[in-house]
Amino acid sequence: MNDDLAPLSARIDRTNELLQRMLAEVAKTPSTHAIFVDAGYLYAAAGRLVAGTEDRRAFDLDAEGLIEALIDRARTIFADSRLLRVYWYDGARRRIHTAEQQSIAELPDVKVRLGNLNANNQQKGVDSLIRSDLESLARHRAISDAALLGGDEDLVSAVEAAQGYGARVHLWGIEAPEGRNQAEPLLWEVDSQRTLDLDFFKPYVSRRTAAAYESTAARPTRENVRFVGAQIAAKWLAERGREAVQELLPGHPYLPGSVDQDLLVEAEGLLQYSLRGQSDLRRALRDGFWEHVQAQY
Repeated sequence: MNDDLAPLSARIDRTNELLQRMLAEVAKTPSTHAIFVDAGYLYAAAGRLVAGTEDRRAFDLDAEGLIEALIDRARTIFADSRLLRVYWYDGARRRIHTAEQQSIAELPDVKVRLGNLNANNQQKGVDSLIRSDLESLARHRAISDAALLGGDEDLVSAVEAAQGYGARVHLWGIEAPEGRNQAEPLLWEVDSQRTLDLDFFKPYVSRRTAAAYESTAARPTRENVRFVGAQIAAKWLAERGREAVQELLPGHPYLPGSVDQDLLVEAEGLLQYSLRGQSDLRRALRDGFWEHVQAQY
């Protein structure tokens, strides 16, 4: 061999050796998967399948048991892969965890991500959170496979983004009593599709008894509602600041429509009772709110 080529040949041999070592390490590294759960889809579809209703107040969901079952199912499908974590996407007023969401967030290997919940109890921003996480994890090679439990057509862009970085996306659906509860464009884009049936969800979804359901809907007293109004006012002062709340004072005893709606929705959540059409209780709610606000100024 020409002496001039000897150093080049040595470098090539060294590079090949390093590549072989790297490939050997990659071969020993297990693939990684994550589970992405659109809780809005889960509650609606599983509630309808098992309890015959999409109303969350009408049934109980054993989220911890269900998450364990999802992890076990993924373990059988991705046999040579390790779990990164479960991502749980749900909506909440001003993205503040409910007690149930907090308990889910405390589970091991679970990350709760919250979008907003509007006045009509519709989730906002959840799809964009799913896309952001899927794309980021795929881009950084943190996952090789994603199990996505959802059905919204808006998730198509999330699937495409993850696939663009080499991740495989597997769509999991919930059996529909009739018709279909997943968008066709979403079914077309994913790498595989599986449906979880009634037997899978039965152990984790149970319809509340009539007595239990009625107890949550018991009419509160005016004093209870007044106290809740003051409680919300104190919370708003802490969260929004004195200046933002002080701006409401010139309008007393009225509140701007959007603020009044937020007050109503938050109070209904705390009371577990609808105040729609309950003019006396609505007045008690506003009275409690204003009494606390005025006491601070």
